[in-house]
Amino acid sequence: MSPIPAGRTALRAARRVVVKIGTNALTNATGRFNRDHFDALGRDLLWAAQGRELVVVSSGAIALGVERLGLPARPKDIPGKQACAAVGQSRLIQAYEEAFSGAGRAVAQVLLTHEDVQDRRRYLNVKHALERLLAAGVVPVINENDTVSVDELKFGDNDTLAGLVAGVVEAEALVLLSDVEGLYTGDPRRDAGAELMLSVEQVTPEVLALAGGTTSGVGTGGMATKVRAAARATESGIRCVITSGAVPGRLRQVLEGEPVGTLFEPTGNRRSARAAWIAHALRPRGRITVDAGAREAIVTGKRSLLPSGVRGVEGDFGRGDPVDLCDESGDVFARGLASYDANELRRIAGKRTGDIEAVLGYRYLDEAVHRDDLAVL
Repeated sequence: MSPIPAGRTALRAARRVVVKIGTNALTNATGRFNRDHFDALGRDLLWAAQGRELVVVSSGAIALGVERLGLPARPKDIPGKQACAAVGQSRLIQAYEEAFSGAGRAVAQVLLTHEDVQDRRRYLNVKHALERLLAAGVVPVINENDTVSVDELKFGDNDTLAGLVAGVVEAEALVLLSDVEGLYTGDPRRDAGAELMLSVEQVTPEVLALAGGTTSGVGTGGMATKVRAAARATESGIRCVITSGAVPGRLRQVLEGEPVGTLFEPTGNRRSARAAWIAHALRPRGRITVDAGAREAIVTGKRSLLPSGVRGVEGDFGRGDPVDLCDESGDVFARGLASYDANELRRIAGKRTGDIEAVLGYRYLDEAVHRDDLAVL
């Protein structure tokens, strides 16, 4: 037996995985929901969730709404799509609830718009909610909030959404399941000699040129959007595989390291990419002065900043805004995303974690700046 390539072996070791299931992987040739195929996908997802933290990004709500309303085709106007999504979303989440209930796994419906991950405060809300769900063993089922989305807020396809979600939860692997086997050297529908590319080291303009357009009338994402989503994930240090969701057991094959689909190798480091974004891409909107103990805990112990270590707050920043952390000599040593706004932090500075709710009347988090949102300079 040939040895498993290192990149495939890493997929076997992935413990936090985002799986995107496209409309075409959930429907038949006429665009109707395929219950038998969904049941097979459900078994694959149940297997994948054993010993792993699993996030599912699922299309299909609009297609299910079209079916339920008895429409001849998918609407092309935004209000029509919104109406179908409103009808179909409850049916979609019910299908996932039934698929996981046999194993006693709870699922959570999470609907997002582009603004939810672009805006810093919403980004943190999404991140912390997903982290809490995963810690509780829940499988988040995420879809674009088509019912309220408008053009300027839409992701445009769930491939893009899956790539963004993989970055938010800092996944180790992203699997895009669609109606295509992967990226080919040519269009396999027209070129009999086109070969499947088992791996891509880096998404270059030449690689993007190989991607075609949308292949179905029931989905919105073509190969180009999948390759761009893979590029976004790999830049954050996340391995990505594009493969067919029409083949039962394919997800299991991917996570067992078998050479199926196209594997996109990471071009960045998962931790350093996020640290670099916080340290270099964000402009601080305030400053928090901390005591010597807190500085030591952050720099040496890789710990969060607790309110008890805060000695001063400067600026007028909001929750989720970037702030500099400095010691009592005024030297900046770290940058992070504030868990509370400036006024809230002034009120709880020096207080114990257990006193936050008594002082504010509520509590977002125990930390003033969480260690996952910190970069030491």
